[in-house]
Amino acid sequence: MTSSASPHRFHRPPAAPWAELRHSAASAHCFRLHMHAEYSIGIVDAGQTVFHHAMGPQPVHAGNVVLLEPHSWHACNPAPGAPWAYRMLFINAEWLHARLGVTALRFSQRVWADAEIAQLVDLLCRPIEDSAAAHQLASGLDKLLTRCANACHSAQPSPSDPSGDWAELQAVLQQLHAAPAAELTVQALARQCGMSATRFIRRFKAATGMTPGSYRLNLRINGARRLLASGTPLSEAAYTMGFADQAHLQRAFKAHHSLTPGNYAQAQR
Repeated sequence: MTSSASPHRFHRPPAAPWAELRHSAASAHCFRLHMHAEYSIGIVDAGQTVFHHAMGPQPVHAGNVVLLEPHSWHACNPAPGAPWAYRMLFINAEWLHARLGVTALRFSQRVWADAEIAQLVDLLCRPIEDSAAAHQLASGLDKLLTRCANACHSAQPSPSDPSGDWAELQAVLQQLHAAPAAELTVQALARQCGMSATRFIRRFKAATGMTPGSYRLNLRINGARRLLASGTPLSEAAYTMGFADQAHLQRAFKAHHSLTPGNYAQAQR
């Protein structure tokens, strides 16, 4: 459990290991451009912020709902000195795909200002304590997704700037996801695609919203987050995910998630 000084709480219920709930209250933090490995379902409880994403930026206010697929880049930037409060539910993608019998899902829109959708998400973004509540959470997800999502064929992010290079980039993306800790240079990845480093970076960013380096860093942070949630010591998580040292992981994690990895590990309950 977090200390009283922290505005962030995390709930990872044993009855639903495929879900994690973040509750951030009175937070004035801005987030660096980042992505999550999970489906993200959030609601703004108070205040407002600017939600930056591939189809944004969009202002979001209290009562608005935000929906994101895995590996979708985004950031939230409230006005300086203007705290906001929100809850975000992270759903394991593999579990959800197996439950629904789909390869992937796409949300029809990223931001919803709809009272019925907000009521559904408000109920989803609450701590659960037992298997009955976990069953209700899964049923509530089904209801929300029926309204807001469609099945699709690819779990990889769709290119925002489609081109003939996309097939080659998919192979690189699969390699990065399979081994985010590997020391692969941009030059080596570009050669695999038959491109110059400059063209590769330009095409990669057009397709994913991030440079190759930022994309891999996000994969490493997400991997460390999963390890920390399972009880792995901070130093081991940093080494396993390819960070230079524990301090390197701490700096990157805080920049992307507005709290240190140690705080995150302690906040699990």
